[in-house]
Amino acid sequence: MPQIHLDEETVERLDALRVDDEEYDEIVNELISIYEAEELTLFRGSDMK
Repeated sequence: MPQIHLDEETVERLDALRVDDEEYDEIVNELISIYEAEELTLFRGSDMK
């Protein structure tokens, strides 16, 4: 598994999002899913006229 290094501010922001001692990988996966869904929505929305 790849390793990443986060600065202290990023860790604090992730900690603020944690629910019930949720693991960081769960939070990051959730954020990626949200980002991908928004990107898809923006992409499809720009195709409509």
